[in-house]
Amino acid sequence: MSTTALIVIAVLAVTLWFGIRWLFRSRSRYGGARTVTCPETKMPVIVEVDSLYTSLTSSTGSPDIRLEACSRWPLREQCGQECLMQLDVAPESCLVSGVLMHWYRDKNCVYCRKSFHELHWVDHRPALLSPDARLLTWNEVALNQLQTVLDTHSPVCWDCYIAQDFRQAHPDLVVFRPGRNEEARGVSLSRHH
Repeated sequence: MSTTALIVIAVLAVTLWFGIRWLFRSRSRYGGARTVTCPETKMPVIVEVDSLYTSLTSSTGSPDIRLEACSRWPLREQCGQECLMQLDVAPESCLVSGVLMHWYRDKNCVYCRKSFHELHWVDHRPALLSPDARLLTWNEVALNQLQTVLDTHSPVCWDCYIAQDFRQAHPDLVVFRPGRNEEARGVSLSRHH
């Protein structure tokens, strides 16, 4: 290969790397579900921005933001999408992850009673316990059910989610051994009988 061909390949590779990096950062900025107030009903709804389209249009200047999903769709899919004006003002403050962080902040794990000081959404996501004692991850929660879930479900830390999920999936492999507090309660109860 000639030197010119190698230089062209190197320039293309660097350009491609920077382009992919820019697209990833741009999509992460616009991506994610967000809560906004529906202009029609004046009630909170959950929307998702078409992050790929918005990222691509932002390369030519001001991004053209449009919705990809809304909790009121498909019934009201043809609305004017006036709620997008709220995203231009404060897009980061209405991320659903922010809503969830606020929800977990003053709560304790239903199993271990540990408080949620710091949440790790990338590798150790907290989970939920439904009223019928079913463990759920946030990937299993539909956007239009978010408020109902927050009102009815209990928080579960990542450690307890892993342990309880394993216990439910493999009950034959788990032996229950009460902790010291439970043993102490058992001893004190047996003395009173």
